[in-house]
Amino acid sequence: MSKKILEFLLIFIMWSAFVWSFEIPDLMAGGVVAFLVVAIFSDIFPKEIGRILHPVRFFWLLLFLPVFIWHVIKSNIDVTYRVFHPEIPIRPGIVKVKSILKSELAKTFLANSITLTPGTLTVDFIDDNLYIHWINIVSDDPEIETKLIVSKFEKFLKKIFD
Repeated sequence: MSKKILEFLLIFIMWSAFVWSFEIPDLMAGGVVAFLVVAIFSDIFPKEIGRILHPVRFFWLLLFLPVFIWHVIKSNIDVTYRVFHPEIPIRPGIVKVKSILKSELAKTFLANSITLTPGTLTVDFIDDNLYIHWINIVSDDPEIETKLIVSKFEKFLKKIFD
């Protein structure tokens, strides 16, 4: 299937899910919007976006989502504890961790997953190294930092994208 057709279908499906109306004028508007988005922005869409629709990769994506949500909830509780604690027990800093991911899309998903998790913020991604601002550095060992921050998402993203 052509990349542009796949992009059109994905955008049209997203439009339909957001609008949640299946009347002819709404579907026509969705088709026009999807066509315009693909016509204008198709060159900047990732080339490997179609790979995620493979059933095995999609299965791993479905497994990744609850894990991601769980870590977001845990991190929210941790950050809330630190904010309301009278002594504010934080040790902020930027840590350098290494990623095993090869695909640019996988690296982007990893960086966004880390940033969306409270208490961490991806500052930069250079080659295979991520620079992450962490609210509470618990170790000065890069391997432990990598295990605590990156590994929980990486094992899933590797199966989805690489």
